[in-house]
Amino acid sequence: MAGDVITTLLEMRERPHLTVTRPHRGGMLLRLEEPSLDFYRFLYESVADPRPARDRLSLDDSRLFELLGDPLIEVFVLFLGGAPAGFFELDRRTEGEVELVHMGLLPPFRGRGLGKFLLANAVETAWDEEPDRVWVSTTSDGNPRSLLLYQWAGFTPFETLTSTD
Repeated sequence: MAGDVITTLLEMRERPHLTVTRPHRGGMLLRLEEPSLDFYRFLYESVADPRPARDRLSLDDSRLFELLGDPLIEVFVLFLGGAPAGFFELDRRTEGEVELVHMGLLPPFRGRGLGKFLLANAVETAWDEEPDRVWVSTTSDGNPRSLLLYQWAGFTPFETLTSTD
C-alpha cells in the first residue's frame, strides 16, 4: 500500500567475525567525548533518513545535551582526510543490550565501500562490553541498502512493523 513504511528490527546474539579493509586514505574513528550540539546536529542532519520517531533534530538543546552527555550513549565519528565522513551512535542504557541507534555516511563519502567499514566498527564497539544482544532497526523509506548491509554484518530480522506514512 502506498504510504506504508516497513520497519525491520534486527539483532545479533553473538559477536560476528567481520573482516573489512581500512580505507586506503587512512581514517580515524574517534568517540565524541564532549557533546557539541552543533557538530552532532550537523552529522545527524547530513546522514539522516526519514525516521521521525528518532528525530534528534527536534530535541531542544537541554534535552539533546543531556542525552549526548549520558555515558551510556556513545557517538563515534569517522574522519577521512581530516573531514567528518560518517558516524554511528550506540545506546547501552538497557542492561544486556546495545542498540545501534544511528549510522550513516555524509553524501560525499557514500558509494566508496565505507559503509561496511563503519558498520564493522560499530558492531565491534557494541560488543566491547559483551552484551546479550546488539540490535538495530531500519525502515523501508531509508537507504534501500541498509537492510542488506545489516544482514551482511550478521544481524538477523526478528520483527517487522508496518505503519502508514
